[in-house]
Amino acid sequence: MTMKDKNIKKYKRIANKIIKLIPMYKAMSDSDLQNQTILLKERLANGEKAEKLLPQAYAIVAEADRRVLGLEPYYVQILGGIALFYGNVAEMKTGEGKTLTATMPMYLRGLMGKGNFLITSNSYLAWRDAEEVGKVYRWLGLTISVGVPKDASEEEVDKEAVYGSDIIYTTHSALGFDYLFDNLATTLEEQYVNTFNYVLIDEIDAILLDMAQTPLIISGAPKVQSNLFETSDWFVKSLSEGEDYLKSEDKRNVWFKEEGIKKAEKYFGIHGILIEEWRDLYRHLVLALRANQLLEENRDYVVEEGEILLLDEANGRKLIGTKLQAGLHQAIEAKEGVEITNETRSMGSITYQNLFKKFKILSGMTGTAKTDAEEFRETYNVNVIQIPTNKSIKRVDHPDEVYVTNKAKVLSSLKAVKEALKKGRPVLVETGSVAMSNLYSLLLLQQKIPHNLLNATTVAKESLIVSEAGRKGAVTVATSMAGRGTDIKLDPEAKESGGLLVLGTERMTSDRIDFQLRGRAGRQGDPGDTVFFVSMEDKIVVESAPKWVAKARKKLVEENEQKETAETKPLKEKKYDKIINKSQANRKNQEVESRKNILEYDEIISVQREMIYTARNKVMEGSIAFLEGIIQRSTENVIDSFTSEKTNLDRNKLIDFIYNNIAYNFDASTIDRELNDYGKKHVREYLKRMILTQIEQVHFKIPDSFQQLYFRRIVTLKAIDTMWIEQSDNLQQLKSVVNGRSWGQHRPIYEFQIEARRSFFEMKDEIWLNILRNLLLSDLVYNSDGSIDVDFP
Repeated sequence: MTMKDKNIKKYKRIANKIIKLIPMYKAMSDSDLQNQTILLKERLANGEKAEKLLPQAYAIVAEADRRVLGLEPYYVQILGGIALFYGNVAEMKTGEGKTLTATMPMYLRGLMGKGNFLITSNSYLAWRDAEEVGKVYRWLGLTISVGVPKDASEEEVDKEAVYGSDIIYTTHSALGFDYLFDNLATTLEEQYVNTFNYVLIDEIDAILLDMAQTPLIISGAPKVQSNLFETSDWFVKSLSEGEDYLKSEDKRNVWFKEEGIKKAEKYFGIHGILIEEWRDLYRHLVLALRANQLLEENRDYVVEEGEILLLDEANGRKLIGTKLQAGLHQAIEAKEGVEITNETRSMGSITYQNLFKKFKILSGMTGTAKTDAEEFRETYNVNVIQIPTNKSIKRVDHPDEVYVTNKAKVLSSLKAVKEALKKGRPVLVETGSVAMSNLYSLLLLQQKIPHNLLNATTVAKESLIVSEAGRKGAVTVATSMAGRGTDIKLDPEAKESGGLLVLGTERMTSDRIDFQLRGRAGRQGDPGDTVFFVSMEDKIVVESAPKWVAKARKKLVEENEQKETAETKPLKEKKYDKIINKSQANRKNQEVESRKNILEYDEIISVQREMIYTARNKVMEGSIAFLEGIIQRSTENVIDSFTSEKTNLDRNKLIDFIYNNIAYNFDASTIDRELNDYGKKHVREYLKRMILTQIEQVHFKIPDSFQQLYFRRIVTLKAIDTMWIEQSDNLQQLKSVVNGRSWGQHRPIYEFQIEARRSFFEMKDEIWLNILRNLLLSDLVYNSDGSIDVDFP
C-alpha cells in the first residue's frame, strides 16, 4: 500500500467521524453553533493541534452551510475538504460543488490565524464565490475580504483591511503583484502580504500549469529610447529559415545559425557580435527574430488604431494595459510598422511557481489533475487525490472522428451539430483558438443556426453564456479555457433529449485539457456525450507530430483532392489515432519542459530576489545603530573598491572620485596640503577622514534622532532599489539574449547562471557606492511643518 493509499483511508475515517458529529451540531441553536468558533479558537490558543479539531470544525461548518446557504455538503465534498486541508490537489469532477467544499478547509485554517487565501483565475469568480460563501464565514464569526476590485470602475481595495482578514479571496495575479509591490515599500506599514500560511487554488491546473509560462513582472520608469528596433526588424525580414535561423520543434523558440550571425556582422559592419560590446545590438536582433517568427497577428496580438494589443490565446481576451517585456513589445511594433513606445524597466518579477511555493501549505481543486500528477509532485511537492463523484457518471466519451483535412473535419462536425439539434440537444462546440471559434460561428450563421459565441467581452458575460449553454437546443461556441469555473446546468427538456453534446474541433495541447472539456457534460449524473473531430492538418499535428508524418500527411491530402467522395469520410485505421495521440503527447512534453525551463531561470533569479528582499526588510526593521553599521560598511567597501589593485593613485582620478561620490563642493586645491603621498594606505586614510567629516555635517543638518533614522533608512533603500531594478531588468533581457545563443555548444541556462552571478556581485558594489552617494550628496529640503524632503543625486 502506498503512502497516498494510506492517506485516502485516513481521510475516509475522518469523514466518517464528521458525518457522525453533524447531528449533534444540528440540534444546537444558532447562537450555540456560532459560539463554537470561540471555543475552537480557545483550544487552538491553548496548544491543541488543528488536526485534532478537524472533525468538529468540519461538522460545524457543514451545519452552518445548511443553515445559511441551504446546502448540505455531500460525503464526497467532506472527503475533498479533508484532502485540501492536508495540502493535496483534490481532483473533483465538474459540478461536484467545489465552492462549497472549500468552506471546510478555509474555515479551519481561518481559525488558526491570518494568511489564508482562496485563489481564483479572475476577479469575477473571486467576488462571486466570496459573496456566496462569505455569509457562512461571517455567520461563524470569521472575517473575509476580497483582494481585487469588483470591476474596473472601482477604486483600489483597502489592502490593510484585505490582508488583515482571516480569509482572503483574490486572484493569482493580484496576490503576485501585491507581493512584488510590497517589496518596493519604504516602511513596514506599507507592506501587507506578510503571511503565507495556507492557499487553496481553484482550477489549480489552469494557474500552476497553463499560466506558469508567464512570469509576473512590474515595470517602472522608461529607458532611453533605442533606435535599433526598426533597423533590426529590416535586417531580420531579409533572412531565410533553415539557412540563417532555426525554430524549435514546438515553434516556441528561434535562434540564429552561424550563417545568420555572419550576415548580421556584415550588415552592421562589425566583428564578434556576441562579445560584450555588441550585446545590446544582438539583443535587438534576437527580439526582432522572435517577433517575426514566433508571434502572429490575430493569435498573439491585434493591431488596433496604431497600437499593439496582446491577446490571451486561451480565451481570446484583449489584455488591455499589458505589454511584453524586455523589448519584445517594441519589436512587434517595429514589425507592424506602428509607433514604437518607450521600453520600460522591469522593477521586479516572480513566476507563479515560486510565488505559491512560498506558502507553508499549498492545496488546490480542479476537475482534471491526475494526468499531470507527476509534475504537481515534482514542482510543488503536492499529491493528487481523486475524489469519487456523488453520482455515477452517465456521460459517453466517443472515439475521435479523424479526417484528412480541416475542411472535411469542420463540415462533418457541422452535420453532427445539426443532428443533435434535431433532437433538441444543447451543443457546446469547443475550439483550440479564437480564430477557429470565429470561423465556426461564421459557418453556423451561413447554416442559419442560432448560437452564442464566447468572444470574451467580459468575464461576467462569459460565465452567464456558459451557464445557459445547457438549455434545450442551445448552441454555444467557445475556446477551450473560456468560462472555466461555471457549471452548465441542463434544463429538464435538455436532459430528456440526451443531455449536452460537447464537440471538440481539435485535440488540445494536453490530454488534461481534453478531459476538462469532456467534463462539461455529464455533471451530477446527467446524460451527455463528447466527441472530438480532428484532422491531419490540425495545428497540434503539424507542429508536434513525428517528422515522418509530414510526408505521409502531404500524400494523404494529395490523394484526398483526387477523390471528391472521400472528402467527408473519416479515417478508420488505428495508425491515425496513434498519430493524433503521439502529437498531443509530444506537445504536452514540450510544454512541461518549457515550464521546467522557466522555473530553472527563476530559481536563479529567486536566490537574488530573496537576498535583496531580506536585506530590505532588515533595513526597514533596523535601529539607528544597525544603519550606522551599514554606512560604515559602505565606507569600507567603497574605499576598498577604489583603491583595489592600485599601489599609487592618480591625483585627477582621486579628485573626480571625490566630486562624483563624496562632495560636490570639494575644494581640489586643499588636496596637496593634506595628501603628499598618493600611495594606497595614505589615500585610504584621507578618504576615510573626508567621508567621516561629511557624515558629521549631515548629522548636524538633521538634529532630530527620528529624522536621522528615517534619512539613513531611506538612502539605503533607495540605493538597494535603484540597483535591484537595474539588475532585475538586466536579468529579463539576459534571458532573451542567452536563449538566442542556442546554436552554440553550451546550454543557455549555464550562461545565464554565470552572467547573473557576475552581475549580482557588480550590483552589490554599486549598492554600497550608492548608499554613500545618497547619504552625502542628497539635497535636504526643509518644510514649514518640520518635515524634510530628500532630493537624491
